[in-house]
Amino acid sequence: MSRIVIISNRLPVTVKRNGKNLEYIESIGGLTTGLKSYHEQADSIWAGWPGISDEDISAREKKNIEKKLKEDYKCVPVFLSQDEIDQYYYGFCNKTIWPLFHYFSSQTEYDPDKWEVYRQVNQKFFDKVKPFIGKNDTVWVHDYQLMLLPDLIKQAYPLAQIGFFLHIPFPSFEIFRLLVWREEILEGMLGADLIGFHTYDYVRHFLSSTRRLLGLEDKLNVISYEDRYVKVDSFPMGIDYERFTGEYNEEEIAPEVLEIKEIKETKTILSIDRLDYSKGIPERIKAYGRFLQEYPEYKEKVRLNLIVAPSRVEIDNYELLLKEIRELVSETNGTFGTLNWMPVWFLFKSFSQDDMIAFYRNSDVLLVTPLRDGMNLIAKEYVAARTDYKGMVVISETAGAASELAEAVIVNPNDCDSIASGIKAALDMPDEEKIVRNRIMHRRLKRYDVKLWAEDFLDQLKIIGDESITPTSPRSAERSSSEIKRAYRNAGSRILFLDYDGTLVGFKTIPAEAKPDSELKDLLRGLTADSRNTVVMISGRDRDFLEKWFSDIEGLRFVASHGLWLRYPDEKWIMTAALDNKWKESVRPILELYMDRMPGSLIEEKEFSLSLHYRRCDPDMAGVKLNELKATLVSMVTSSFLMLQEGSKVLEIKDSRVNKGNVVSLMIKRQKFDFIFGAGDDFTDEDVFNALPDDAFSVKIGLADTSANYRMKSWRSMRMMLNDFVEISRKE
Repeated sequence: MSRIVIISNRLPVTVKRNGKNLEYIESIGGLTTGLKSYHEQADSIWAGWPGISDEDISAREKKNIEKKLKEDYKCVPVFLSQDEIDQYYYGFCNKTIWPLFHYFSSQTEYDPDKWEVYRQVNQKFFDKVKPFIGKNDTVWVHDYQLMLLPDLIKQAYPLAQIGFFLHIPFPSFEIFRLLVWREEILEGMLGADLIGFHTYDYVRHFLSSTRRLLGLEDKLNVISYEDRYVKVDSFPMGIDYERFTGEYNEEEIAPEVLEIKEIKETKTILSIDRLDYSKGIPERIKAYGRFLQEYPEYKEKVRLNLIVAPSRVEIDNYELLLKEIRELVSETNGTFGTLNWMPVWFLFKSFSQDDMIAFYRNSDVLLVTPLRDGMNLIAKEYVAARTDYKGMVVISETAGAASELAEAVIVNPNDCDSIASGIKAALDMPDEEKIVRNRIMHRRLKRYDVKLWAEDFLDQLKIIGDESITPTSPRSAERSSSEIKRAYRNAGSRILFLDYDGTLVGFKTIPAEAKPDSELKDLLRGLTADSRNTVVMISGRDRDFLEKWFSDIEGLRFVASHGLWLRYPDEKWIMTAALDNKWKESVRPILELYMDRMPGSLIEEKEFSLSLHYRRCDPDMAGVKLNELKATLVSMVTSSFLMLQEGSKVLEIKDSRVNKGNVVSLMIKRQKFDFIFGAGDDFTDEDVFNALPDDAFSVKIGLADTSANYRMKSWRSMRMMLNDFVEISRKE
């Protein structure tokens, strides 16, 4: 049975020092409740920081903590120094990711030193959990502190089923693009087989960012990424419904709760948040003041219980926020209060879960208006706790929970008038209407609770995980590499047809910039050094490009312009077909028109083809314009020898008499080969695969449909294969 490995920034157990002793405090509710049944499974573990810095414990205590957490709690601690906590958690996580992902770009810092510590801590988490992960295990990574971790795990354990869930919002592309390390973050997350968010808006934002920044296409929320599929979906996190609808211990509740239970004549409005600028607390206080101003009939008849839980007080911005909240509370009470009535009661402290339930059940309205929030479980908890169905939630439309609590009063958190009228609507709503609305929300919360949330995510992970290791082609090059290498080793004469773009190099640059690196050139030299090898670079590139960058590799053969030109070592270029370019005069103006309409696109003119590259274009805009362009060109193509050919972010118009497959057939007829190998990633390479004999090894790079009989995940995998070929040749 495969193990489930859960990884989060914090463990469900916190270690605290109490004098000379260490205390172990278990968390309750939330993620811990949802994952409890999975965590309790045999051989499963939970990895995370135990909440105490290295400087606060001795080496002996560290060993004892590790032993106790593993034996008593099935947890693996990742110990962090105080500097790592400051730079990674309070630094990059809470001064870069948190504000940016919550749309506070003006408060976002871009510190390369903090980023480096963030990267190092993610590596530290991986190094710690690596011994506990088996090749077929299920790994679930949580939240923004560990966004690089999924890729680290996938690189080491490609068959493991990896899930990642982001518990905060994922911002729109226009916000996310501001992040300096945006590509690294996306690639880290894409190490997962399933990426989960609270709402579909966040899913849409993530897919938009991967399309625009990485050029990755998606279909039905599934991204084709290297050798696998990555599913992106929404899983709105639920609550422990039974806990909040059940009884609580009245004997142990805080005196502040007992005090509000005695209030009979005054309507009570409850606001509960931890201290954070994303929660919109100052705006909420101002809106409450606007409510008292606009509806004076509520003076001395309503009270706002404003509870703010201390959080991240080490960060300067939070100290300033607390000061602002205190001042606004004082100002509101001074403006509207009387000798017998204080409109706002401010409590800066944390309460137990029993206290919270008591607050919920004794408050007429819950006012929760974050400026931006991933989910906001407090709103769900309040609805569940009101088993009499007579409370009402006033919730911000920018809270993730608003999409599930449509029957609540939904307001714009930046509009004081909207919040004020929302408060009035909630207070004035007849009990009959509240009951109808709350019953609907109760059914929804009961059905999709936190346990079903975890079950749903892991079930989906199993499905997409199975798909990711089942290739669409008849055979998998990853599984059959030994077969290919064995055939290479045993062959007396070999020929290798190698495409360039997307097969030997990546696609992150515009083609004109994609010059070969030294590693690739060394690989090609190693292959051509073996006298038994005939190595052919068969590319859509023109003669000048191939000659410029590869003429110094002795023995390398070239096929340029998709098969139009052929050159053997120490010989002149041979034109494989007699063609002319008169057609370009009518096609070029059309392409130029669409290039002007598609900012970021460019035209590449080869000897007997024209290509429109749109890698740097807005993907959505490019999709619309390309359909228009193809519709314009289709009549020209069908009535002539021209053909339209689509590659990776390129549309090419070429003479249909030019074909890579024709040259391949010509070359393998000239000499008998024991080993024939062809590799490519593009539509044009299908001509190569189809021209190869049945006993050849044809390899498709990527997941697109193919007639090749093998598949590899990326150009990096192909380089690894070629390096194995070189090593075999050297040993012989």
